Amino acid sequence: MTDHKLLDGKVAIVAGASRGIGAASARAFAEAGAIVVVAARTESAIGPIADEINRCGGKALAVPTDVTDAESAARLVEETVKAFGRLDVAFNNAGAGHMPKPLADIPFEDFEAGLKSNLYGAFLGMKYEIPAMLAGGGGAIVNMSSTAGLQGAPGMGPYSAGKHGVVALTRVAALDYGKRNIRVNAIAPGPIVNEQMSRLPDERLKEIARFIPMGRTGQVDEVARAVVWLCSDEASFITGAVLSVDGGRLAGGAGI
Repeated sequence: MTDHKLLDGKVAIVAGASRGIGAASARAFAEAGAIVVVAARTESAIGPIADEINRCGGKALAVPTDVTDAESAARLVEETVKAFGRLDVAFNNAGAGHMPKPLADIPFEDFEAGLKSNLYGAFLGMKYEIPAMLAGGGGAIVNMSSTAGLQGAPGMGPYSAGKHGVVALTRVAALDYGKRNIRVNAIAPGPIVNEQMSRLPDERLKEIARFIPMGRTGQVDEVARAVVWLCSDEASFITGAVLSVDGGRLAGGAGI
């Protein structure tokens, strides 16, 4: 556990917490002093994360959730408030990528699935998180976008469209609820070494790193710390923003 507790005593939801950035963020929220409700589709995926946090002296609850299903998304917030009395912060991280494919070759069903996993989840998360936060006097939400949500990404039509949509929803929610003490921001990671990227050959990782001004790919913990900061009072005058965590890749418009 860290010495400073940016989220001491706060109740937090982390959706998409089973692995990668989501799991790292759940751990980081706990280290920052938050009670963490971890969510993903299955108990087997998130139970170990909650158990780990509890073993390390934190407090966590696992709630199996399909963020693309309205009833399931509502139940996640209901279970959180039932267990801990309120909801203070949320990280809507759930989403999915896909194999690159030229736009005209993408079946409609795949496009629709991409929007559901990357955009619907953010909408449904906020739809039920915001009323719970209003009942408690306010809160902070971070939505997961991507550098692909700020520029085009070849072959990634559904993913890029969904992540652009997340940015739009984030800004709209920030405008709708800024005067009611709810801050809503988005995070836009660049190339981050998660489970999927770690399986790439070393030469491919080096090739990706060459396009990054800092000369390396990012780590999931670096994104997690940025999310915690955006949810904390250290970011108290920041809302409607999109924070790129990309080693400077978008600063010059470079692609990979």
